[in-house]
Amino acid sequence: MLQIRNLKCYYGGIRALSGVSLSVSQGELVALIGANGAGKSTLLQAICGLLSSWEGEIQFDGKPLAGLKPPAIVARGVSMVPEGRLIFPPLSVLDNLKLGAYLRSRQKDHAGVQQDLEKMLDLFPVLRERAKQNAGTLSGGEQQMLAVGRALMASPRLLLLDEPSMGLAPLVVRKIFDTLTELRKTGLTILIVEQNAQAALEIADRGYVLETGRMVLAGEASQLLEDKEVKRAYLGKDYSKFYEGRG
Repeated sequence: MLQIRNLKCYYGGIRALSGVSLSVSQGELVALIGANGAGKSTLLQAICGLLSSWEGEIQFDGKPLAGLKPPAIVARGVSMVPEGRLIFPPLSVLDNLKLGAYLRSRQKDHAGVQQDLEKMLDLFPVLRERAKQNAGTLSGGEQQMLAVGRALMASPRLLLLDEPSMGLAPLVVRKIFDTLTELRKTGLTILIVEQNAQAALEIADRGYVLETGRMVLAGEASQLLEDKEVKRAYLGKDYSKFYEGRG
């Protein structure tokens, strides 16, 4: 579904990605892990059309994304949950969700938007409880749920997530990742960027390791979890609270 070949990205004269290649097949959940500054967010921004200065090839469903603006990429079926959530604090929870479907609303898909809105409120019951509240009054975990719901309102076939666990308590992270696992079961394709390597690899089919703009390792997620170098570099933290009770 997603094919990236020899991607090179630049910020001014600085190269952020150096010939990165990556693929995500339909129905997969793929994790991209790496330290802060490795270039993970840059890769997602290039996919979404938010970064104009890049070289290489990005294809979605066999068609190039080069030169397309973000709305056109969303229309193709790609949606992103950005780092830091970037919700609209003064707007209500409902209005934030509806903004995720702005292209669909312009296409007069009002019935479909309303149906998916109910699905999001079922997926995240706390958002139903707080539907009329300003989004800025939500907790960090609730805001992350809102950001995921907003991205899903675009009815994507490929969901990108940029550091969804950032700043959240372990129990909240578990809820978010359990939700991603359930979404994958519906056939949604997911690419997740994470510093929380173990949490991401535990739910992923495959994984990639990015270091200072270069892809240094790739493989089945279960294999990466057992890789000595991955353990040394990324799995040193104690995530026992996250996994407590997962059974």
